[in-house]
Amino acid sequence: MSVREEFDEWAASGRDRGMEERHWHTAKHALARMPVEPGDTVLDLGCGSGYAGRALRDTKDAGRIYGLDGSPEMAHNAAGYTDDPQVGYVVGDFGALPFADDSVDHVWSMEAFYYAADPHETLEEIARILRPGGTFYCAVNYYEENVHSHEWQDNIAVEMTRWDRDQYREAFRSAGLSVAEQDNIPDREIAIPSEAEFPLEEWDTREAMVERYREYGTLLTVGVAP
Repeated sequence: MSVREEFDEWAASGRDRGMEERHWHTAKHALARMPVEPGDTVLDLGCGSGYAGRALRDTKDAGRIYGLDGSPEMAHNAAGYTDDPQVGYVVGDFGALPFADDSVDHVWSMEAFYYAADPHETLEEIARILRPGGTFYCAVNYYEENVHSHEWQDNIAVEMTRWDRDQYREAFRSAGLSVAEQDNIPDREIAIPSEAEFPLEEWDTREAMVERYREYGTLLTVGVAP
């Protein structure tokens, strides 16, 4: 199954809204760090329901927002959720971004980068379209150190790239992006039951659930274009 087919199914079943709800716990903290100034152009790469672009318009008065997704149904749904002429959605390939060189101020991606068929090519494309000093905020929950995410591949038909922290930094630098920041953003909002309520259907121990959400959370890597 292709990325397009997989996420067309997710969009048709309403899972895009579910992803938005779960991702927002950590995404909002990463979005707040972005140095977006009024009028800046931002690309939301793998936009899903489009929540990140709408948030940047609301909280930072960003200028033009482009949401790009490989799934036509995701892009269609996002457009339906958005009532803002400054926010638009396109269907595109992560390996051939439909933007001119030096035309975007910032790129955001949450839980989408690892679906790229060639992540190195995607980073080169991001470096190409970013203006000097522009940033790429890459947020992922699926990464090597987060052992609780490894089984996700078994439940998704498309191949995902699972890098560790060092591999993210090395790949960013190889593409010409300086690494300005890398850290973990914990999810402090998801409710974790008391020890007496374990095991749960998805968690054998409370310790494992605490580790997944409070310690590993979301890995954020920030690249800056020269």
